[in-house]
Amino acid sequence: MEAVQKDHWYFVVLIFLPFLKVAVQQKEAVTVRLEEGMVLECLCPWDGNLSMVSWTKVPDKYPVAVFHPEYGVAFAHHYRERIEFLRTTPMDGSISMRNVTHQDIGLYHCSVQTFPQGPWTRNIQVEDLDEPPEDENITEHPTPEVTVSDIELVAEQDNNVTISCNHEHNGTVYQVILEKMPHGQPWGIIGVCKKVEGGLVGEDYSDRGRVSCADSLEVSLHLTGVVLDDSGFYRCTFSTDAGMQTTTVLLTVPTPGGFSLSMYMMYIYIGAGSAGLVLFIVILILALRHRKKNRREEYRVKLHPSQRQKWRQWQRQ
Repeated sequence: MEAVQKDHWYFVVLIFLPFLKVAVQQKEAVTVRLEEGMVLECLCPWDGNLSMVSWTKVPDKYPVAVFHPEYGVAFAHHYRERIEFLRTTPMDGSISMRNVTHQDIGLYHCSVQTFPQGPWTRNIQVEDLDEPPEDENITEHPTPEVTVSDIELVAEQDNNVTISCNHEHNGTVYQVILEKMPHGQPWGIIGVCKKVEGGLVGEDYSDRGRVSCADSLEVSLHLTGVVLDDSGFYRCTFSTDAGMQTTTVLLTVPTPGGFSLSMYMMYIYIGAGSAGLVLFIVILILALRHRKKNRREEYRVKLHPSQRQKWRQWQRQ
């Protein structure tokens, strides 16, 4: 009986564990003073195996820094030689920053990918606390980030779609990071393709679909049975010897009962077919009338002059 009760509580904990983790991830941003050597802490609170750590500054369109326990680190161009991963513990994704400027002020998003517990995230707001406070009566609304897509795709629910980042690279590509931004949420890494000495390495962190890496480091995401949650922006960040390059794809999944692309194309085909049929009938009628008129004229010319007079009188009756 005691063993049954233990199993019961074990399953109860498993059921509520995802909700506990979501609550941890939704904490408010921690404020850090802008100063030389400032530390942005991102220490995962649970034990496990760390798969990857990624830092993104909102609303930048590329990652700030990425750490992989086996393949090393990667930094955005203007953060190179300025950021260092501290790694005080196996689950520590904290970074320190030097040569800071006011351009480093903003919101930083840290994502720690772990196994088997899953991801853990934290937001850190860097502010210049030495500046005098602004007038409380003046409220400035932050400018929302505007994401512009390079490619737009439409996929209906339950269909399959492949999202590919086709990009003309200026330089040699050595790493590609695939991210997704659901509507109203920050970017999150779902796949990494990287060249190492032993060849090509691909990492799939997506819980939807399958991330594939080609030898040319062209990355793609194949989604089977598309759902509404698959809609949003997808971004590929190419790390090359010429700098960072990005390609953004917007995937739209119409809601049930909405005006879908296939229905729109069906209406176009039906309308074009109907118009073509009407035009064919009109042309056929005109051709028959013209042919009939020509036959009458030919018959009139062949008649004798005395018969022509009778022909005209018959037409007038």
